[in-house]
Amino acid sequence: MPRSSVIAPPPLGPLLRRYEDAGEPLSCEPVTQGLLNRGYRLATTRGDYFLKHHLDAPTADRETIVRQHRATQRLQSLGVPVAPPVEDTTGDTVAVIGGRCYALHPWVDGRHRDGAQLTTAESRRLGALLGLVHTGLEQVMGREAERGGAARTYESADPEETFALIDELLDLARGRRPRDGFDALAEHRLLERRALLERHAHRRPPPAEAGGWVHGDFHPLNVLYRGDDRGAEPAAIVDWDRLGVQPRAEEAVRAAAIFFVQPAGKLELAKVRAYARAYRRAAGADCAELAAAVQRVWWERLNDFWILRWRYQLHDRRADPQFPAVSALAVWWTREYEAVCEAFAG
Repeated sequence: MPRSSVIAPPPLGPLLRRYEDAGEPLSCEPVTQGLLNRGYRLATTRGDYFLKHHLDAPTADRETIVRQHRATQRLQSLGVPVAPPVEDTTGDTVAVIGGRCYALHPWVDGRHRDGAQLTTAESRRLGALLGLVHTGLEQVMGREAERGGAARTYESADPEETFALIDELLDLARGRRPRDGFDALAEHRLLERRALLERHAHRRPPPAEAGGWVHGDFHPLNVLYRGDDRGAEPAAIVDWDRLGVQPRAEEAVRAAAIFFVQPAGKLELAKVRAYARAYRRAAGADCAELAAAVQRVWWERLNDFWILRWRYQLHDRRADPQFPAVSALAVWWTREYEAVCEAFAG
């Protein structure tokens, strides 16, 4: 079931008393709600802040949040546009009050821009920015695995497990009453995807072994831009909750598939090409690494039904509007696989 929308308001008095010069609260308005956190625009007598409530972070997980904060502090010193948290009077960046974890960040004026709003030159800068993130994380976090330094392998999805999930989701979609257009589209895409998987099962990628530190959730809602349409520049990369170790080039491909997907489910390949070339130069990635990442992310998309799982298993419809483009992209990508691979790795 989806999370309850009833969440206690942040304890502003005890929170702000931890900071030397944060001022007195004037207003506190919710600005975003996600699975991992809730955000507020907090106005005080000293200015505006972004207050983040880490919903799924118990006191015991404070160490993970602190690691994320330290990473952004170090990245900022390397010139990466981020918004590290404000330190309190003891130098801490995580406030634990009543068993809940909060962090206070400077407010960044900016707006989100998807790939349709980016020019080719701006797409190139986006690729270079992600490359800077990856090389910067390598400097500040090192090459060790997320916990303990052990080598990891990254398995690709097992189609047999996907077939079982498709059958389950088909039963749920067909059994909905009253049935609507979304349910009909879901049934069509599930049957279509099963046929594609049966046809391409032999193309399942082998396990990946090379991993590096990545943002983990690099998409338009986590990049803020300042400036107008004639000269927008990235102001801040936000939401580092999924900072971790993964194959780096896969994040580059996955991000492009979100930024540059069109409503009809196609990728703007000219912008993808500019983005990918800039990423390869900035990250020091070669064409073979990007080609392997394209195969793995394509396979991931063929086996992924997160939007339908949210709708039918969790009864959460927030992601429903994304389904037409996301589901069409998997089909189009399969048909245009060589063109997509050339755009990323050519």
